[in-house]
Amino acid sequence: MEKGNLTATRELVLLGLPGSSAHPHVLATLFLCMYLVAVSGNTLMVLAVWGDSRLHSPMYLFLGHLAFVDVCFVSTTVPKMAVNLLTGTSTITLAGCLAQLFFFISFVNMDSLLLCAMAYDRYMAICHPLRYAALVSPWLCLRLVAGLWALAGLHALLHTLLMARLSFCASSVIHHFFCDLHPLLQLSCSDVSLNVMVILSVGAPLALTPLAGILTSYGLILCTILKLTSTRGKQRAFSTCSGHLSLVVLFYGSATAVYFSPASPHTPEGDALSAAVYAVVTPMLNPFLYSLRNREVKVALQKVLCEPLSAATATRDGS
Repeated sequence: MEKGNLTATRELVLLGLPGSSAHPHVLATLFLCMYLVAVSGNTLMVLAVWGDSRLHSPMYLFLGHLAFVDVCFVSTTVPKMAVNLLTGTSTITLAGCLAQLFFFISFVNMDSLLLCAMAYDRYMAICHPLRYAALVSPWLCLRLVAGLWALAGLHALLHTLLMARLSFCASSVIHHFFCDLHPLLQLSCSDVSLNVMVILSVGAPLALTPLAGILTSYGLILCTILKLTSTRGKQRAFSTCSGHLSLVVLFYGSATAVYFSPASPHTPEGDALSAAVYAVVTPMLNPFLYSLRNREVKVALQKVLCEPLSAATATRDGS
C-alpha cells in the first residue's frame, strides 16, 4: 500500500504494561495505591520544606522542588493508565498523546537536572564548607531552578513540535503505557530522521550532562570523605549523601535500561517495565528515602502532620 493512500490516525491505542489485560483491576488498584503514596508523600515533603524555616536552606529547597516535580511527574502517566485499565478502554487522542509527551519530557528532564543540582550542592557543602554559604545561597537556588524549568520546557517543546509534524498512519498501537518518544517514532510513516538527529544531538547531551555532573560531584565527595580522620565525620557525610545517591541509582539505572542500553536485547515489554520504575516507583520512594535518613526532615514532617491534629483537638475541646 502506498503511503499516500494511508489515512493519518487521530486516535492511538496504549497497549499498557505486560500482562495488564489478564488482571486489569488488580493492576489498576496497585498503581493507584502507588500513585496515592507518591502524591501524598511528596506533597507532605513540599509542605514540610515550605512551612519550616529551618529547611529554607539550598539543600532542602532543591528537595522541595524535586518533590513537587515528582507529584507532577507521576500524575502525567498513572491516572490515564489506571482509567484505561478500570474502564477497559485503551485509547488516547493524538492531541492528548502529544500533551502527555510534552509534560513527561519536561518533568523527567527536571528530575534529572535537579538531581544534578543537588549533587553539586552536596559537593559544595562537604568539599568547601567554609565557602558554601557565600557560593550557594537560597536566592541563587531559586534562580537556578527557574532556569532549569525553562531549559526543560524548551527541550520538551522542541521534541513535541517535531513529533506533531509527523503522520501516524502505519499503526495506531503504542507498545507502552504512556506516550514516549521511541514508541511514537516507531508508529510514524513519515521521515523521522530529523527527530532522531535532535534526540542524539540535543536530548542525549541534556540527559548525559547531569549524570556526568553527578558522577563528578560524588567522585570529588568520595575523595574528600576518605581524607577525613574522624569516623563520625565520615559517617555524617555518607548519611547526608545516601538518600540522594539511592535516588540517582534508581532513576538513572532504570532510565539507562530504556534509552541507553544496546538495541538488540530491547523488547517493548521490558522497556515498559523499566519505564514504570523511574516514572512511578522513583517518585513514590523519594520522600521515604529522605525522611527516613534525615532528622530535620522527620521533625518538619511531624510538625506538618501533628499541628492540624492539635488544632482540631483544641477546637473540639474549646467548643
